[in-house]
Amino acid sequence: MTTTLTSDDAVRFGPGDVDPGAGYGYPGELAATLIAENALQEKIRALAAAVAADHDSEQPPLLVCVLKGAVMFVTDFARAMPIPCELEFMAVSSYGSATSSSGVVRILKDLDRDITGRRVVIVEDIIDSGLTLSWLLKNLASRGPAAIDVVALLRKPEAVKVEVEVRYIGFDIPTDFVVGYGLDFAERYRDLPFVGLLGEHMYR
Repeated sequence: MTTTLTSDDAVRFGPGDVDPGAGYGYPGELAATLIAENALQEKIRALAAAVAADHDSEQPPLLVCVLKGAVMFVTDFARAMPIPCELEFMAVSSYGSATSSSGVVRILKDLDRDITGRRVVIVEDIIDSGLTLSWLLKNLASRGPAAIDVVALLRKPEAVKVEVEVRYIGFDIPTDFVVGYGLDFAERYRDLPFVGLLGEHMYR
């Protein structure tokens, strides 16, 4: 199910080509498109079908969205689910530098309900180091759910520091600086409907 992409798969543009960010207010800021909107939506439908096919509880799966990055993903994912599902939201903050996580986490917004006996599906936009996700899995497991699965739209295998069991992964991607579809740089670019590579001149 997982599609592996490399930097060579990114669609770069030059003089005379359409700037993928220009139509969204980001002219000259992106270097390439890595995953187009239609490819994202096709993968999300496949992930939703897989999660639903594995569901064997009378209660709907409880989708736990990790704010803010996964909001776009969880919205489309829930609508693509062929079975009922319920939504919950968590916000966590990792201590560390601006570009890397230390794995020390605090909860900014906790779940609004008890998850005892429920099948919980953590919905993540991207797995980078895996440190925060590892902490989150342990935290939620201590609350007595029947099962916990993880569905991640993106993963950077080369950046993983802690191996975390992730049952459903959409794309394995390179370590390039990606933005769009919930992913941000300084709170910008989340609104793009595709995943792009941010131009180096924007962050160096």
